[in-house]
Amino acid sequence: MDRALYVAMTGATQTMRAQAVNNNNIANASTLGFRAEIAALQAKAVDGPGQPTRVNALAVDSGWDSSMGSLMQTGNPLDVALRENSWLAVQAPDGTEAYTRAGDLRTNALGQLQTGAGHLVMGDGGPISVPPNASVSIGGDGTISIVPLGQDPATLASVGRLKVVDADASQLERGADGLMRATAGTTLNASAGNVVSSGVLESSNVNLPQAMVNMIGLARQFELQVKMMKSIEDNATAAQSVMRMG
Repeated sequence: MDRALYVAMTGATQTMRAQAVNNNNIANASTLGFRAEIAALQAKAVDGPGQPTRVNALAVDSGWDSSMGSLMQTGNPLDVALRENSWLAVQAPDGTEAYTRAGDLRTNALGQLQTGAGHLVMGDGGPISVPPNASVSIGGDGTISIVPLGQDPATLASVGRLKVVDADASQLERGADGLMRATAGTTLNASAGNVVSSGVLESSNVNLPQAMVNMIGLARQFELQVKMMKSIEDNATAAQSVMRMG
């Protein structure tokens, strides 16, 4: 019975982990450019003597959904959406280069370009700074142009270019801060051509109805495993009673 209890306990534990992943996806259903994390439960045979009838449930990381979210027109010249499999380079809190698809850009008090989450946006030579201007625009290749204060609207000055790289799901891994980073030993190539659409934002790719269904299914699995542990406990109590009678 102790073996059966262990199997039920590990199943409940792994179901809780899968539920945590699913709940994180639900919480980020409105996060711009978010990529849904995929978790699956896998059966693994219990090693040891006896009949091969016992299996453990094991939550395995299956990566993340690389499909694009829907595009939303905003008209804001600093809002950008990226071409499929292209990623915007930003400076992570630890100072390293990381990647995101959240294109809600803005300037801080120092004139530095940053995302809505506060990450500095990288250019070819480091973080991009935007001088005071009358207007700003971002071209399809990521070039940032401004009309300097006091200048004619036809006068444009280039102040930098967004660093955008191409990467598929196998070349990136998600960090604890939610940003993507290149996998060990991988060098990401700069994107070429028109990779940026201005005045547009990409939403999260979380399928909210499916995530809610998954949440209910995982809750039922957890409830079943708890009931199994209770049944094992009742059987153990009954067996002890029989032994005492003997």
